[in-house]
Amino acid sequence: MKVVKLDLNCIQKSYKKRPCDSHKGTQGHALLIAGSTNKMGAAIIASKASLRSGVGLLTVAFSPENKNVLFNSIPEAIYENTCVMNDLSPYQAIGIGPGIGVDEISLQCIYELYENKLPVVFDADALNLIAKYKIDWKNFNFPFVLTPHPKEFDRLFGEHDSESERRISAIQKAAALNCVIVLKGHKTFITDGIHIFENTTGNSGLAKGGSGDALTGMITSFLAQGYTTLEASKLGVYLHGLAADITLQTQSEESMLITDVIENIGFAFKRLNSEIQ
Repeated sequence: MKVVKLDLNCIQKSYKKRPCDSHKGTQGHALLIAGSTNKMGAAIIASKASLRSGVGLLTVAFSPENKNVLFNSIPEAIYENTCVMNDLSPYQAIGIGPGIGVDEISLQCIYELYENKLPVVFDADALNLIAKYKIDWKNFNFPFVLTPHPKEFDRLFGEHDSESERRISAIQKAAALNCVIVLKGHKTFITDGIHIFENTTGNSGLAKGGSGDALTGMITSFLAQGYTTLEASKLGVYLHGLAADITLQTQSEESMLITDVIENIGFAFKRLNSEIQ
């Protein structure tokens, strides 16, 4: 199978410029299930990245004792407790996993998705829960994206000796599960089992905690805005890396923080729009 370079030419084929007459109701409503008592940073990072990526409305679901952390950090977000999945009608996409912990309460959230029909991004602890409890993929009767780093990928699909082996497995598993797999790393690899992409943006400054949480927020945002799982994954990965490259104008690869990268998502959009014009 041919590996396509995920570059500007590739991205501009699916990127949709924001209509001048749009409003919050036309830009989607995303639900993020993220954060726990000791990991609220993951929820904040994913939420900020999601909002910076253009979603009209964002609801974040987590335990109520932490809601003031969200209010103080992201006043633009809406809070809901983890029972929100009793009614998913307001939303267009779901992201689950950043900082939720690997426990029975978080596991229940995944089980409650079985009747869901919205597209879902699984990341971080959601992937670890699927691996630990050997959750049957056949129950996922909805479009979904998996965003593992190499260790998470091996927990899900068995040990691999090299990146090339993981890539071969990713193609096979994406085809078998009818999903998109975003295998994170140097030159992040994206596949739906038919199409294969290798990212061309990004740098080693992203090799820090929180980078994956931001990517989850971005992909979820694009899904809520109406992109397909493959389009949202491509756009999220490309802009995530491009924002990191732009961050090198003011930071080094050693000093870069994911919060710096999030603040440069807007400049990444500007560059994308200027190049397309």
